[in-house]
Amino acid sequence: QVQLVESGGGLVQAGDSLRLSCAASGRTFSRYAMGWFRQAPGKEREFVAAISWNDGTTNYADSVSDRFTISRDNPKNTVYLQMNSLKPEDTAVYYCAADYFGLGGSSLQMYENWGQGTQVTVSS
Repeated sequence: QVQLVESGGGLVQAGDSLRLSCAASGRTFSRYAMGWFRQAPGKEREFVAAISWNDGTTNYADSVSDRFTISRDNPKNTVYLQMNSLKPEDTAVYYCAADYFGLGGSSLQMYENWGQGTQVTVSS
C-alpha cells in the first residue's frame, strides 16, 4: 500500500502552465508505476499520463501528449505532471494513482492506490 497526496492545482487562464505534484508515502515508491487521471464534471475519469516503475517509459493520452510531461523523482517519492498551454477543456479534478510493478498503462483498473485529487480550473 502507498498513500498518495496531490498538490499544485488551481485556477489559471488558458495558455498558462501548472505543475502538479503527487507525494507518496512508504519506502517502495520506486516499485510503482505512477499515473495521472482526470475527471471533469459529469464525465468519466480518464487517463492523462503514466510512467513505468523500472525504466521511466512514459505514456500519454493523445489530447495532452504535446503539452503535458510526467516525471518522477524516486528519492523524493514524488511524481510530477507539468502542464503547459492549458485549455479550458483541461478543467477537471486530477488524480494520482499507483500500480505496483506496473508498466504505466492507461486503464484505471490497473491502479490499486489513488489520491484524493486536486482541482485544476482553466478559464478562457
